[in-house]
Amino acid sequence: MRGFRFSDYKPGDAPKGGFDELLKLFSELLNYTAGDAAEALSWLNELDKQYKLTNNDYGIGNFIDDLKDKGYLTEDNQSGEFKITAKTEQTIRKSALDEIFGKLKKSGRGNHNSNQSGVGEEKNADRREYSFGDSLDQIDMTASIHNAQINHGIGDFTLTDRDLEVEEKDFKTLTSTVLMIDISHSMILYGEDRITPAKKVAMALAELIKTKYPKDTLDIVVFGNDAWPISVKDLPYLQVGPYHTNTYAGLELAADLLRRRKTHNKQIFMITDGKPTCLKENGKYYKNSMGLDRKVINKTLNMAAQCKRLKIPITTFMIAKDPYLQQFVRQFTEINGGRAFYSSLNGLGEYIFEDYIKNRRKTVK
Repeated sequence: MRGFRFSDYKPGDAPKGGFDELLKLFSELLNYTAGDAAEALSWLNELDKQYKLTNNDYGIGNFIDDLKDKGYLTEDNQSGEFKITAKTEQTIRKSALDEIFGKLKKSGRGNHNSNQSGVGEEKNADRREYSFGDSLDQIDMTASIHNAQINHGIGDFTLTDRDLEVEEKDFKTLTSTVLMIDISHSMILYGEDRITPAKKVAMALAELIKTKYPKDTLDIVVFGNDAWPISVKDLPYLQVGPYHTNTYAGLELAADLLRRRKTHNKQIFMITDGKPTCLKENGKYYKNSMGLDRKVINKTLNMAAQCKRLKIPITTFMIAKDPYLQQFVRQFTEINGGRAFYSSLNGLGEYIFEDYIKNRRKTVK
């Protein structure tokens, strides 16, 4: 059974009617209802009753009609069931990106300009003399002809390699990333919803890559008793299951996906709140809910070492601060040569975004 805890609600911040404002709230509610449009609309209706979000000119019924007319919602004529569309899924991703990237800018961590230049895609203001090996498309012909006229005169036009002026381009590296999301039961235990922030981060990261780094790749892997890949469009509907935590299976699948990628830079981001408690051997599950079972831990650490041999660093974002769990993560990180962050739910998105953009400027050798 899914459980939620709400706090720190400020009625003064509620939307005051109008389609655009209600759409923002509806999109946010969909994150908590795992894409269930009917449940999100029911919650929206209750919020309207309590906080008077709408007015006499525009009610929830008008909003639902507009959702259908504008292509955000479909309704089955026979069952009356509401379903969100691909347009809504993209709206949710964009909303998550705006929220997290906005926090980055406010915190002063949003500026990630590189001090390196070289062969890349984006021109910058730097200019230099041509040297052997430079690509022809880097040559600024207008500036080069101007240099030739100054250096040799315009009566007998001569163009030498010393006249050629090259435009520098910002250095770029292509990166393949696998984002692993823990969907074990503990992600909603203890009165704390941890899966929703993880989903929002995944949707925002997918939207960032699609819009700003379209040549990068992002695969998403979820892991519980088993591990399997999901597509970006599946994220709004992702739910926690009655699972243990098979971290080994998640890492094994992530490494396999990255092995198929031709990019030089590869990395794994893992969002988890717990410890490995499960393995699958010969079709059967080996489980120990108490955690830190040496059989499970050793196999997980061996996979971390294997990823290191494949030059795949793992960055672990730990949504838990238990000392014994931190000790395991430290050991895991040391063996892999990766990094670990002990993040709160509120800061998760900023940490991952900053780390992703920063890692794009590194080349693993």
